[in-house]
Amino acid sequence: MEDQAKDLKALGSKTIYKYDLPDRDIIEVFPNNYPDSEYLVKLETKEFTSLCPKTGQPDFGQIIIDYAPKRLCIESKSFKLYMFAFRNYKSFMESIVNKIADDLIAKCDPSYMQVVGIFNARGGIDITVNKKYFCSSDNRG
Repeated sequence: MEDQAKDLKALGSKTIYKYDLPDRDIIEVFPNNYPDSEYLVKLETKEFTSLCPKTGQPDFGQIIIDYAPKRLCIESKSFKLYMFAFRNYKSFMESIVNKIADDLIAKCDPSYMQVVGIFNARGGIDITVNKKYFCSSDNRG
């Protein structure tokens, strides 16, 4: 079975970085060759950064995504560019994790997704945000 990559734009092309506009259109997807198989995909970045919307100070953290694809999979280079787009984006950590989950779910319509943001301590407080999504009517394929 051949992987379909003809519609992917980010992979194999000159990289254009945007550091303050994490738009879901950055995320690219490709057809899942195994839509009837239940499996998990993990995407992880340990170098996530964004800015506090009040102070402008940087927030650092780790973002972990686990998802069970149905028809579509997330292309990893476009995911990386999407993560980079948060670099100068001002938002609270709770909103960021929910935005990432909402954007990824809108792009690939998984049967399950979990997005976890593990952020470095600020003012002595560790913050971990965990959003889970379960497809209410899982019609695989």
